Amino acid sequence: MTAARARRLLRAALWTAWPLLAWTAGAAQQAHAATPANALDITTAEAVLEPDGLPAQTRRVSLPFRWDHEFPGLGGKATYRIDLPTAAVPGQEPGALLMSGVGNQVGISFNNALVASYGTLGDPAHDASKSNLLVPLPAALQREGPAQSLEVRTTVQRQRGAGLASIQYGTEAALAPLYRSQQNWRNTSAIVYAVSLVLMGGLAGGLWLRQRDALYGCFALAALSGVARNLDRVWPDMPIPWPLWGAVVAVCYACHIGLIARFVLLVLERNPPWLVRSIYAALALSVALACASFAFALPMLWTAGLVVLQATSIVCLPYVVYGALVEHRRIAAVLLAAGTGAILAGAHDLLLVRMGLFGGAYYTLTAHAMFFFVMILAGLVVERYSRTVADYSALNANLAARVAEREDQLRSAFDTMRQQQQQQAVLLERQRIMREIHDGVGSQLVGLLNVVTQPMPDRGVVEEHVKLALDEMRMAVDSLQPTHDDLATVLATLRYRLQPRLDAAGIELVWDVAVIPTLAPFAAQAALQLQRILLEAFTNVLKHAGATRIVMQAGWHGEATPPLVRIVLTDNGRGLAATPAGGRPAGHGITNMRARAQSIGALLLIETAHDTDGGTRVRLDWPCTLP
Repeated sequence: MTAARARRLLRAALWTAWPLLAWTAGAAQQAHAATPANALDITTAEAVLEPDGLPAQTRRVSLPFRWDHEFPGLGGKATYRIDLPTAAVPGQEPGALLMSGVGNQVGISFNNALVASYGTLGDPAHDASKSNLLVPLPAALQREGPAQSLEVRTTVQRQRGAGLASIQYGTEAALAPLYRSQQNWRNTSAIVYAVSLVLMGGLAGGLWLRQRDALYGCFALAALSGVARNLDRVWPDMPIPWPLWGAVVAVCYACHIGLIARFVLLVLERNPPWLVRSIYAALALSVALACASFAFALPMLWTAGLVVLQATSIVCLPYVVYGALVEHRRIAAVLLAAGTGAILAGAHDLLLVRMGLFGGAYYTLTAHAMFFFVMILAGLVVERYSRTVADYSALNANLAARVAEREDQLRSAFDTMRQQQQQQAVLLERQRIMREIHDGVGSQLVGLLNVVTQPMPDRGVVEEHVKLALDEMRMAVDSLQPTHDDLATVLATLRYRLQPRLDAAGIELVWDVAVIPTLAPFAAQAALQLQRILLEAFTNVLKHAGATRIVMQAGWHGEATPPLVRIVLTDNGRGLAATPAGGRPAGHGITNMRARAQSIGALLLIETAHDTDGGTRVRLDWPCTLP
């Protein structure tokens, strides 16, 4: 980078920081609001200072008085005596004291009467220096004379920011609004910042758990570590004893600053290894210095740690400037403004508040400046969420278009396949009908032709062949009708066809068909084979058994393995061993029945029916399933 460009970047950075400088000045002005016209600023006090391990000192001190600046690393006691002019509170109007900071434990007496105490003197469990104090002074305690006596007794713990800040004396009505304004700036803001850090830290932590993005993980740690510093500003009674609590706050503050610097680089996606290592080294060094400072009562060690953190933040600034002014990235410009403000606020707190240079200051500004990074993360989350929603919307639109295209292709393929299936089904049905006519009606007609061509055809044989041909034709026609997978309908159709022949032969038909549930779909061919098996069985009874009674039984046996439909045909005829007089062998009827049963997966059993005095029982077990 050339020198001219470096100068331009520097001027741009300062120009960007100017609004933040104005904000910082405004914050300081609000914190040190002007004293009301009917109130008085107390600027000096007669002090008796008793640091631990050193001789007591009695001298006049200027307010604000910082104990840590006078006696670094030491605790002790201090008593401040001030003469308040009677004219500041006219008449019998109630007066008040507005103290910007005093501590660590305080007892306040007005005209030798104790009017307020904050904590117990010498007990470090309470720290009164964390908030402004409005101390009412009852009008009854005022006395005649040119001055009123005020005595402030304090006990001090080392490295706890004790002392006596500015005091304003006047009427309670005049000081109360100023007290509320300072409380909002100092205490309410700290509570708001702490809650915001917890919420955004928790949100970032949740996002890190789901996405494992280092940016969210870094900010979660930075935000949660910043909560301790804000709580310390408003919580006077900490459960952790001092100075251990001081070390905890210092370590959390170091992590907060160091991790925010790392967060900035992650947002910019600029992670030079040397700088990343430098940030972690500076963080580790500042943590070590903080622990050593409170362990060995050496405040300068923690001051050195703050200097290291401030230097680390400054080193990261050029990358932010480059991203904002050279790469023209909007997020870099936002980080430039927030980072410059944070560096200026950190310099203010380090030089004026902690070190007391340039006249000193009592209020810190870093917490206010760091809050901008919370809003930056919120903006990043919203931006990334919006970008993700837009990406998903575009992806959904693309997928919807592709799905619609695929649906059109599938619909076209399905229509083509359905047409082919319909054509194939028609073809198969034609072939089945042709085969049934050929094997059934055709064979019967061929047999009939052989009979009628004989010189002396037997009328009974001709009649038998004609009836069988008609039965075959009727079953072929019945097979074309839809059965809707109702076996009872198939059996009832067969009964309808056979009932006239049975009546003509004088055979009683007992129909005992139980309710059969709707079965899984079965082919028309299976129904036709079933009818042919039963037709053959009835024909055998008509031709050979000489029976007078046939019992037809059918039922569902769901408990069997596998579940099946059982059809039983029982007659009271001659039985299997007898042969009709003058008759001929039964032929291949039973063999054909078994073959047909095997074709549909059924089991055919033909046996003697002992319960009918020698008749025949035909049992067909057809495995079926329910839909």
